[in-house]
Amino acid sequence: MLARTEIDGHAPSAAEVLPAALVNYGHVTVMQVRDRAVRGLDLHLARLDAANRELFGAGLDGGRVRDHIRHALADTADATVRVTVFRGDGGVSVMVTVRPPEEAATTPQGLRSVVYRRPVPHIKHTGTFAQIHYGLLAGREGFDDALLVDHQGVVSEAGIANVLCHDGDTFVWPDAPALPGVTMRLLDRAGLGARRRTVRLADLPSFAAVFVTNSRGVAPVGRVDDHAVPHDPEIFARVAGLYESIPWDPL
Repeated sequence: MLARTEIDGHAPSAAEVLPAALVNYGHVTVMQVRDRAVRGLDLHLARLDAANRELFGAGLDGGRVRDHIRHALADTADATVRVTVFRGDGGVSVMVTVRPPEEAATTPQGLRSVVYRRPVPHIKHTGTFAQIHYGLLAGREGFDDALLVDHQGVVSEAGIANVLCHDGDTFVWPDAPALPGVTMRLLDRAGLGARRRTVRLADLPSFAAVFVTNSRGVAPVGRVDDHAVPHDPEIFARVAGLYESIPWDPL
């Protein structure tokens, strides 16, 4: 499957792409589409609407977004869809990129800690230079992603995912400024029962299990920096099973 991009429902000209390429100001959501359906479609549309109000001073109609996604998918049933919203010459534009589908890793992942906190962290925005940079550096060192912490070692999120821990009794989301990811919110809505509390880098090896969650799903974490993190197959099966139970919403 070849990646393809449309802006406002049509193949863009070079002039239409220029604002998104030259001005790094906009917001994004990424979703996995299977059989032309999405988990948490309402949360994706609400995210886009809220971010658009904050960045551009007006809401973003969910029907418009769905129409553009359906048009860009054409006859494709399974895909990774990225919706990017930016201000073009004629107002706010909706860019939809369709790429091959992706699945969460099933093998324990490695995270490399870096001292960084995303600006305006509650918005999934297009300002991702640092996340890409630190993610590439992590990859060169044999890790799968970066883990973002502050100067006191307080964990906020991974480079492209939320972090979920299990302390042996209950699930825990780090209580720090971070993106409220759609998968994170879906798990909470499905009854995960997670608490929020401060999680420090030094705490992670003592947890019973640690995971990363994003649009691909839930993946276990096996190491952070030079420290092993326990991998509990039973806990992983519990959270993965909960995620799999979440219904798909037709586009």
